[in-house]
Amino acid sequence: MITDKERQEAADALLKAEVERKPIVQPSKTYPNLELEDAYKIQALWAQARIAKGARIAGHKIGLTSRAMQIASKMTEPDYGVILDDALFNDGAQIKADLFIKPRLEVELAFVMGEDLEGPSARIYDVMRATEFVVPALEIIDYRTEVPRAITDTIADNAAFGAIVIGGRIVRPMDVDIRWVGATLSKNGIIEESGVSAAIMGHPAAGIAWLVNKLHAVGGGLKKGQIVLAGSFTRPVDIAKGDVIQADYGPVGSIGVSFV
Repeated sequence: MITDKERQEAADALLKAEVERKPIVQPSKTYPNLELEDAYKIQALWAQARIAKGARIAGHKIGLTSRAMQIASKMTEPDYGVILDDALFNDGAQIKADLFIKPRLEVELAFVMGEDLEGPSARIYDVMRATEFVVPALEIIDYRTEVPRAITDTIADNAAFGAIVIGGRIVRPMDVDIRWVGATLSKNGIIEESGVSAAIMGHPAAGIAWLVNKLHAVGGGLKKGQIVLAGSFTRPVDIAKGDVIQADYGPVGSIGVSFV
């Protein structure tokens, strides 16, 4: 464990990196005793500072939902971060590439909560019942630290969240079998990645149930109207200024954005 002072120092450094677009030394190297609990508290301090500057928490994101990514990160479960309202983009947006340090894109589904949901024993069916809409989404991930990163670095860095793009067709959770939503991700007209949503822990709602139970342990939960990114079902794709992105989700629509 590290001290409260060191946690605040780490949060301040991440804020500075975000503003200056310059990665910092990994917190796990600066503070060798950094543990998972410390990392989540650093993330919370970072979020509090952003909220104090006018941002609002619009929801949550879940990462490391695939077994392969958990093994690579030496984890046995996902991680999570917060979505801020100043990092929300719509289909067709022209996004400034220099808002990020080294952005990458992931294909996901976003759940929009129709009612509050709390743990401690949330299940997939609880998530489905509490969800008002499911919508295609892209997550822009970004690193505010140098690499390679320990899992504590990723968590402290708000689980690598950069921004979210929402588009496509809005569906009610029972209107389609959301386990089998497929998508292709194209960059500049070339398909770079494809996947199916069942790759997210067997069911996209499984990660959200996990999140609800984790948030309960720290006195939290999901609120009506919040957006929850369920996790990626494709490999991250590097993006840069000038790239044009198209994500095709078949019957549930598509998302197109460009980076300028």
